[in-house]
Amino acid sequence: MAEHLRFEALAGQRILVVGGSSGIGFAVAEGAAQHGASVTITGRDPAKAAAAAAALGRDAAAVTFEMTDEPAVAAFFAANPPFDHVVVTAAQLHGGRVRDLPIELARATFESKFWGPYLIARHARITERGSIVLTSGAGARRPRAGRAPVAASSAATEVLTRVLASELAPVRVNCISPGLVDTPMLRAVRDPASAAPQQPVARVGDPAEIAFQFLACMLNPYMTGSVIDIDGGMALV
Repeated sequence: MAEHLRFEALAGQRILVVGGSSGIGFAVAEGAAQHGASVTITGRDPAKAAAAAAALGRDAAAVTFEMTDEPAVAAFFAANPPFDHVVVTAAQLHGGRVRDLPIELARATFESKFWGPYLIARHARITERGSIVLTSGAGARRPRAGRAPVAASSAATEVLTRVLASELAPVRVNCISPGLVDTPMLRAVRDPASAAPQQPVARVGDPAEIAFQFLACMLNPYMTGSVIDIDGGMALV
């Protein structure tokens, strides 16, 4: 196997994980740090971000800014040298039927899920052989009642991925579309005693299983403009 396709090739690379203080983002940061990367995580809660960075050890760092705040995003990237890889997993999502969900919550979901990554991509400084990995969700192609803003913003993120892959080349841009994953966000809305999901892999995913594919996207120099389903087969049912 080519050396650049081994996870050990992450050693010494600078990786930014937006939303890296918990869930899938923390699993990505942890996986990268374990392979010797220099990881910076961002979060809205300074104490939570600092605790996550401390848990990573090595030379991990934590910063706090709101990714929908364009001046803050621009200032952060201007003050730092280029990153090798930028990962965006952060999102604040709100569900509800179109006629019931307050419009400000629907807009907030789009602000977080779509416009946040858009601003990160707009201002990120990335090395020539680097990459951006965004996050959508299974709802983009398996929409359900009560999930309109989440599904629509996820679908928009997948289209954005392909546009960015064309516009930012040679920087590569890919997107991971997770299904049900055991994160604090899912636990807040799903009873742990719920029946197993009706899908070929009849269980909820582990964040590390999703993080594995994020790391692979960083390392594969022939992958760009791709949307990868990691959903236990949810797209099949």
